[in-house]
Amino acid sequence: MNLRSISRNRAGSPRARRVRLAALCAVASGALVSGCGSGGDTGTSHAAPGRPEVRQTTSPSPSGTGRLTEDQAARKALVPTAKVTADKAAATAVGEVSGSTLLSIELKRRSSGSSASPSPTGSPSPTSSPRTGQPVWVAEVSEKDGTEHNVRIDAESGDVIRSRTDPGQDADDKAERASWITKIKQTPEQVAKAATDRKKGTITSMELDDADSGDVIWSVEVVSTDDWNKTTLDIDATTGEVLSEDVGRD
Repeated sequence: MNLRSISRNRAGSPRARRVRLAALCAVASGALVSGCGSGGDTGTSHAAPGRPEVRQTTSPSPSGTGRLTEDQAARKALVPTAKVTADKAAATAVGEVSGSTLLSIELKRRSSGSSASPSPTGSPSPTSSPRTGQPVWVAEVSEKDGTEHNVRIDAESGDVIRSRTDPGQDADDKAERASWITKIKQTPEQVAKAATDRKKGTITSMELDDADSGDVIWSVEVVSTDDWNKTTLDIDATTGEVLSEDVGRD
């Protein structure tokens, strides 16, 4: 007797029919429960008229029990160590290069491969002993002609760790940066306030960019210290209007 005939014989027995019936009932019951729970709601959030677009990016916790994801845990370990806020660090970076404008700033940890670098003049950096794991603000600022400078700031003390300029910068990139600067009307302090007024939390990144429309925008990341999620807000660099909000849950 082959496997197919065995299967038919088992399927025709009273016990097999009872098992099939119980399985069908369980599936039907699960479908009813699932239907009642969803209510046809897809979870999409729509912004009210006159409000910025709101998007949500959701990833479940590793076990479904509310434990922090790897990214959330990393933010929880890093964000509280920064005693200097993003806007204060931005002001320090801009002050380091006379007449410059902030392009970006991001909170990071100093890696083991990094070393204390001298300033452009060859003199020691103001901070005495940068260390591995130290929280630092990594900033990019630009002169009016688009020349870019990299400034690293101790996120605990506010001291400048390093300030340098890479030689041989691309002429087209410099022209683009110079064009952006002429369109910026909002200071980093104003942008930071607009972001945290919209979303309570700690700013960990601010970056200048251009929109499809040709307008210049600030992309600002805010970390909520109650759940360690990250929200990205696009803010018009001219008007300070919040254009969009992307809520990440990973």
